[in-house]
Amino acid sequence: MIETMRENIEQIVEQACAADTNIFGYDIWTHHILKVIENTERLASHFDADPEIVELAALLHDYASIKDKALYADHHIHGPIEAEKLLKRFGYPEEKTEAVKDAIATHRASVTVEHRSAEGACLANADAMSHIEQVPSLLYLAYIHHEMGIDEGKMWVKAKLQRSWQKLREDVQDLVRDKYEAALKVL
Repeated sequence: MIETMRENIEQIVEQACAADTNIFGYDIWTHHILKVIENTERLASHFDADPEIVELAALLHDYASIKDKALYADHHIHGPIEAEKLLKRFGYPEEKTEAVKDAIATHRASVTVEHRSAEGACLANADAMSHIEQVPSLLYLAYIHHEMGIDEGKMWVKAKLQRSWQKLREDVQDLVRDKYEAALKVL
């Protein structure tokens, strides 16, 4: 049952990524969402996090802003609401739904929040890792989505990378240190 539900939610999120209304373009699916899922799979045991919870949270963490561009600025607030709607529709247990929602609510580096769960910390680290590992997606966001000039975009990406780095737990920093330092040299 869980696998079927996950596949259905994955299809819904991927379709939202492919929609013309998605301001990030389809590449957010391949260059961010799937990478965050991959990173949660890699990190779950490091955080003693429930792999099922972090995988669903990774799948849904940016869904609100993908679905509706007006929700982008506060997608950490709207994301849990959208996740709850989908998870309820598929009969996911309420206690686990709450854990997914909590992880989504605390995943952003630009919003100072305390992680209340191992799953929230795992998702936040996986999301930050994806920013460091997928610098081209940040460049796209700066130059295409935000329509920034070269210097402004460079500074925006650099600041985003630095926030992401600060969000990482020290042992996770060790996993991506070379990529982080290389990205900063390029910028």
